[in-house]
Amino acid sequence: MPAYYPIYVDVRGRNCQVYGGDAHEAARKIRYFLECGGSVTFFSPEDETCDALRQLADESAVKWIKRGYRPGDLEGAWIVVVADTSDAEINEAVSAEARERNVLLNVMDVAPLCTFIAPSIIQREDVTVAISTAGTSPALARRLRERVSDHETCQCMRWADLGPTLADVRTDIRARNLPVTPNEWQEVMTEELLEVFESGDRDRARRMLIEGLEAKAAAKASS
Repeated sequence: MPAYYPIYVDVRGRNCQVYGGDAHEAARKIRYFLECGGSVTFFSPEDETCDALRQLADESAVKWIKRGYRPGDLEGAWIVVVADTSDAEINEAVSAEARERNVLLNVMDVAPLCTFIAPSIIQREDVTVAISTAGTSPALARRLRERVSDHETCQCMRWADLGPTLADVRTDIRARNLPVTPNEWQEVMTEELLEVFESGDRDRARRMLIEGLEAKAAAKASS
């Protein structure tokens, strides 16, 4: 198995294609592309397409090509997902065209045909955590995702909800050109800060962040 290079890609305005009318997987992939700003076309015969995908097409959120894959379909595509992997011959044909055209391709659960593999994702506010087993065990990736998402077994995702506040304060600090290092950010991100935020007092948490960072910058200026 290859060693995959982890990467997050910007799909805004990109031509994203999804093949297969599987109710769960195709709809999930399409919605995620849409949430990330992608321009989505999905290919599926009318009699194999689920209600969730029909609704997306009816809402003009996506372009629906009412057939399966044909050679040449990947022209102009930037990223492609094959959600229905029941036809090995079609999967291999899509993979061959993707490699020929240098298109990013994921054939779900068929890692040898992929140019990228989709990790198991945890998303909270602006924080996305991706877990991958390099295609060797999707079940393990899902189990790890479940454990990391469970506050009873893992506390690390508690910080994720604080993401927008941290981003807002970072914009403020940078606009004022305060010389704050990554280590100093870590020092002000205390358990007390997290507890104040989780108590619902987000304004106080924001003030604590700003005051702590201002104090770090002032200490350096006076030294």
